[in-house]
Amino acid sequence: MRTHCSNAASIFFGTFSAHVLTPLVVATVVIRLALGGWRWWDLGIAGIILGFQPFTEWLIHVFFLHFKPSRIGRWTIDPLGSRRHRQHHADPKILGLVLVPRQILAASVVVEVPLMWAVTPTWRLALTAMATAYSMFLAYEWIHFLIHSSYKPKGRYYRYVYRAHRLHHYRNENYWFGVTVHLADHVLRTFPEKEEVPVSPTAFSLGIVEPTIEAAL
Repeated sequence: MRTHCSNAASIFFGTFSAHVLTPLVVATVVIRLALGGWRWWDLGIAGIILGFQPFTEWLIHVFFLHFKPSRIGRWTIDPLGSRRHRQHHADPKILGLVLVPRQILAASVVVEVPLMWAVTPTWRLALTAMATAYSMFLAYEWIHFLIHSSYKPKGRYYRYVYRAHRLHHYRNENYWFGVTVHLADHVLRTFPEKEEVPVSPTAFSLGIVEPTIEAAL
């Protein structure tokens, strides 16, 4: 049975990601609007973050999420995010494996606050940066969640990202790395036509056998 967007939203906004990111988005946006004192740099900061987003998604997806376990002496390097992503590929229909693991989400929020304060010249610009980054993070989680729900796309842009992400999971895991935006895929030539690439035998396993599945909304 197909899911309506409102039904998917009711599930999504009950998840840990939504519980953390939604208040952060609301708080940073409201505080920044209340403070005023707008400068051109506010637009510039927001533009830089949004402009890098396609390449941020691409780089994280390629080099972190698809990272294969590596041994260094007695130690095996296999980050939680990489393990969880392999489990996500193993069964893309499990919604509990779609969102960023809560440990990584919490850590990213904790790190982002001092980082934004450190790289921006004023606290107003830091709030602009945080509001933009948290909004993009929430949008990423929502779109990724919606793609993996039973909701079928209606809008033209959503059909575009939906199809590309489905191809990444069900045809070939070496292409279509973007989720919300595919600019980096086009620039870096990882957005071929469907017929140009073969069906990958490791699209579900990413070449690694997983012993267990850790699913939690």
